[in-house]
Amino acid sequence: MGIPYYPGCTLSTKAQNYDRSGRAVAATLGFELEELSEWQCCGATFPLMLDDSMALIAPTRVLYQAQQAGERLVTLCAICFNVLRRSQALLQRDPDMLERINWFTEQEYQGVRVVHFLEVLRDDVGWEALAERVTRPLTGLRVAPYYGCLLLRPYEEIGLDDPEAPTILHDLVRALGAEAVDFPFNIECCGSYLTVKEPAVSETLSQEIVASARTCGAQVIVTACPLCQFNLDYPQRETEAGRTGDEIPVLYFTQLMAIALGLPEGDWGLEDHYVSARQLFAEQAVQAASTVK
Repeated sequence: MGIPYYPGCTLSTKAQNYDRSGRAVAATLGFELEELSEWQCCGATFPLMLDDSMALIAPTRVLYQAQQAGERLVTLCAICFNVLRRSQALLQRDPDMLERINWFTEQEYQGVRVVHFLEVLRDDVGWEALAERVTRPLTGLRVAPYYGCLLLRPYEEIGLDDPEAPTILHDLVRALGAEAVDFPFNIECCGSYLTVKEPAVSETLSQEIVASARTCGAQVIVTACPLCQFNLDYPQRETEAGRTGDEIPVLYFTQLMAIALGLPEGDWGLEDHYVSARQLFAEQAVQAASTVK
């Protein structure tokens, strides 16, 4: 089964390991993420002005491409998901805006359903079925699910999960055999694009999130957003002073899945992070094996 897939700019450049692990996981579960042909940037941010039709042209063109390919569009990047899902919702409730953009683009976008890959896992595959496919259970691994902002909010337009007490990443972690670690900062903002203009602010916010996860006993943090991954990972980079020993790897949920589903290490994509997780998973494998014995 093939599903139209929009990788977006970051997964085609700086977060290729997210894209690679996601495609590999999908194939293992029996469906293919079929990349849209000749896609363009979605705009990266959803326009907040009430009548900003020009800013909606880019995401609408992506939605139109998806409409040509099927009834729904799957994304992995939380930023792309937020922009496209909200654009879909706005055009559905504002026929005048839709007519204006269709006139300008000379297209006939009518509607397509934007879903996140996590929804496919929850609603199409199911957590129990996913657990049955696990060949390398992550037994004993304490994983902190980090949601951030764009995956959940605003709820009226996104509707993925409870924005104050989400569970979708928690359920995924448990299906892989690991322990889902709750921590107070799991829906706090990491600083987002402030990392470009005000990096000190972003680093402070991100360090607080990582410290919160560490205090609650997490060994690794998982996220669905490439910007969140960078913001949480980068402040933990090695400096001239060396490492503190308190660093926590920050991975994409698809990387965790690739490991638990027994995929080759080439599909994991662990080489592109500032804090390596290789030693952690080697130790986890030994611990899991001793538990089985």
